[in-house]
Amino acid sequence: MNFLITGGAGFIGSALVRFLIKNTDHNVLNIDSLTYAGNLQNLTEVSDSDRLRFLQEDICNFNSIKKSFNEFKPDIVMHLAAESHVDKSIDGPNKFITTNIIGTSILLECAREYWSKLDNTEKKKFIFHHISTDEVYGSLERDGLFTEDTKYDPSSPYSASKASSDHLVRAWNRTFGLPIIITNCSNNYGPYQFPEKLIPLSVLNAIEGNTIPVFGNGSQIRDWLYVDDHVEALYKVVTEGVIGETYNIGGNNEKTNLEVVKTICTILDRKISIKPNMIKSFSELITFVDDRPGHDQRYAIDATKILKNLKWSSTHNFEKGIEKTVNWIIANIDYYDNSLNDRKRQGRLI
Repeated sequence: MNFLITGGAGFIGSALVRFLIKNTDHNVLNIDSLTYAGNLQNLTEVSDSDRLRFLQEDICNFNSIKKSFNEFKPDIVMHLAAESHVDKSIDGPNKFITTNIIGTSILLECAREYWSKLDNTEKKKFIFHHISTDEVYGSLERDGLFTEDTKYDPSSPYSASKASSDHLVRAWNRTFGLPIIITNCSNNYGPYQFPEKLIPLSVLNAIEGNTIPVFGNGSQIRDWLYVDDHVEALYKVVTEGVIGETYNIGGNNEKTNLEVVKTICTILDRKISIKPNMIKSFSELITFVDDRPGHDQRYAIDATKILKNLKWSSTHNFEKGIEKTVNWIIANIDYYDNSLNDRKRQGRLI
């Protein structure tokens, strides 16, 4: 089968492309505009595959995307291309509206035009899989979990733009009959994550002896999902899921941001004997900073549906996943030093 992946040079997208090339016999077209967080070095280990093609393009370019559909003839579209950093959406929301809303609408129209011309057999094979976030649901109190029926209540320009794209995908299904599936995932972490996010930023800052910024008092809770578990779930959904359905994908690993940072420091204390700036523990670098405007307090996914219907659950608990992630970052410092060139790490968090 032919898989068209948008955003396949980003963090989650590249993990998905690596999974498809390593574990299946599918052909893959990776479309990515290579903005600051997109990096072809994420795909080095599969770049020699004759089943992988790459197109550097913006999903807002209707003519180019339409041409890609007609030439590659995808059976499956998995749409991950998005602006995804909450703080950047606060600083400049227009880019998020353009990519996440307008870009998704253009991709949907290209998919609809292509799909409408297929014969009945090919139409039945075609799926448009939209990959979204649990942030569309807003913030939880101390109790409760996000389910597929939770009312949308986005707080940031980023989550509002993703909520809008979710609604567009459902509208193309209900109005035009385009076969779609939507997934909403919790916070991903793992190798190759761009160092604007909490975990890689904290590890790299600690190693360099810089402060480790934590918003507010660090009490915000997130459900952490190891990226390789996520992409296995995505493949499970797109190959076995029901058209028109939404599936929530979570790791069942709720941690406060402060717990995450302290765990990182404990791992680094164990692994690095000679510490920077004559500190005794990396935890001395933790620094509390002003909280983000409109910061959601808690996210937590109820993944019962995907477990019950598709027999998927995450295999990495947080302790296992964070250990693997920290080890990878330590072993791949050159990735951050060299492959990111002069793109400076951001001092803001998830």
